[in-house]
Amino acid sequence: MFDRFAAYRPPTISNLSTHRRRFAVGAAAVAPALLIGVLSSTHSAAPRDSGLVACKYPLSTQHVPLADYRKLRAEFAGSRWRDLRNAGTAYVDLATQLPHARYTDGYETVWFYQRLSATCAEHRK
Repeated sequence: MFDRFAAYRPPTISNLSTHRRRFAVGAAAVAPALLIGVLSSTHSAAPRDSGLVACKYPLSTQHVPLADYRKLRAEFAGSRWRDLRNAGTAYVDLATQLPHARYTDGYETVWFYQRLSATCAEHRK
């Protein structure tokens, strides 16, 4: 039984048909380029700022539960940009006070939202 495996030799490139030989040579040439491309795209030059990561939550259409605002505020507070820290933490602080807000026309909320969205857009460039 083992002599069958010992007698088997894989085909050499000269024994292959022209079509298969071209395919094998092409695959051997493309594989390293793909591997280098995949490995180089997984490494980012600079780490993402926590404030920019947090920008996607209040500026999206998804609902952020009130319990998650503490984590969101911590992400804004950890930003390396002072204006993003200030705008983000102020917006989150206002959002946590809104369930109890009285005697407001809503303009303050719009102003904080516009300030945060402009700051996030400025740092995404």
